[in-house]
Amino acid sequence: MTDLQREGGCFCGAVRYVAAGEPLSQCICHCESCRWAVGAPMVPWGTFATSQFRVTRGEVTEYASSPGVLRGHCADCGTSLTYSHESRAGEIDVTLASFDDAAALAPTAHIWVQDKLPWVKLGDGLPQYATTLDDPNRAP
Repeated sequence: MTDLQREGGCFCGAVRYVAAGEPLSQCICHCESCRWAVGAPMVPWGTFATSQFRVTRGEVTEYASSPGVLRGHCADCGTSLTYSHESRAGEIDVTLASFDDAAALAPTAHIWVQDKLPWVKLGDGLPQYATTLDDPNRAP
């Protein structure tokens, strides 16, 4: 782990974690599966190397939400904490709002805006991608 370490955890405090270094990316996801998993119109994520993330208290309960995807949450209070995909085996996404210093980790883009709910209006000026950050087709 690096010198820069950020702590976070779930609502009830049963799960605590630390993520080291700067996030590889910070985005807001509008995909349907993220919305369903969290019960919100969008989810802000920070991507870290799996080697830079560790649980320091409790245990993250994982749910296989779709092929190759594991979503982690607190089994006690239900707080969504992590997302991992087998195609990105060296990375883990962590919900930005679950960090103690969440205000310091501002998203830099919107992803999966092709799935965005029609009543959500984006006016923050951040780049928008139809699907993933590496999608060459930026959304209008």
